Amino acid sequence: MGILGHVDSGKTSLARALSKVVSTAALDRNPQSVARGITLDLGFSAFRPDEPPLSVREAGYDALQYTLVDCPGHASLIRTVLGGAQIIDIMLLVLDVTKGIQTQTAECLVVGELCTRDLVVVLNKCDMVPTEGRETALAKTEKRLRATFANTKFPDATFVRCAARPGGPEREASPEGLNAVVEALLARTKPPSKADLEAPLLFAVDHCFPIRGQGTVLTGTVLQGQLAVGQSVELPALKLEKKVKSMQMFKKPVQVARRGDRLGGCVTQLDATLVERGVLAAPGSVPTIDGALVRVERIRFYKQRIPSKAKVHVTVCLLYTSD
Repeated sequence: MGILGHVDSGKTSLARALSKVVSTAALDRNPQSVARGITLDLGFSAFRPDEPPLSVREAGYDALQYTLVDCPGHASLIRTVLGGAQIIDIMLLVLDVTKGIQTQTAECLVVGELCTRDLVVVLNKCDMVPTEGRETALAKTEKRLRATFANTKFPDATFVRCAARPGGPEREASPEGLNAVVEALLARTKPPSKADLEAPLLFAVDHCFPIRGQGTVLTGTVLQGQLAVGQSVELPALKLEKKVKSMQMFKKPVQVARRGDRLGGCVTQLDATLVERGVLAAPGSVPTIDGALVRVERIRFYKQRIPSKAKVHVTVCLLYTSD
């Protein structure tokens, strides 16, 4: 579940309120994030609802875990946002209800239209609306926003109201409206299909680091297929094939990971400096190319000219479909 929105809309506060398990990079614990007071990199955390929805139970699962991907909200970090958007199933678009749609809110909506299939709009900071007339004001704001979203890819987006951190960090009051957020996620959650699980492994790597005496750890998300300890995997960009030595999912050892799981996998004899972000795949399943002829479309918010022979930066997102 990707958490996106304008800077200071309360994304990390929402992640903190929902999360039960956090990774070492979650909740802005990076020293630079602490110093600057903003999210600078992707943060990962997770929680399990008390009971999975009927569709998940009927698919043979007795538990459901949501991984939250807390994305930066600053305009200069849009590439990092794209790195998070390519691995999510549903986007939680967080809006400061006192400000409505801001510049980066619109940018995140564009990213959502390109990279995701489902949207939940979280109207945060509802506690900041004066108590007298609050319901009327919130209803009016929601009606106005629904009219805006009717012209996007998400005309049926779910709207929920909450206060992830009432009164701000100095007050430390209990979050309000979290049940509505969880219920919205449960209503839109679909279990992986048989085709998802039987497809060749595709694993999006977002971090890579060495551990002395163990090997190199690649952390990321299983986009399709399955990954198991002892399985051979390929780094297509490097033309290297490695065997998975061990795996952990939020600090707990696991033997098998499936479509949707986030984990870290350890391999040996791999120079961690050669990998930043990329993919692991079933050997031979991902071709590499030297060039491509592509058709691109201008997003409707981009008004500048795109002259011939102009230089552009291209970010390639790994999108998959079970269709």
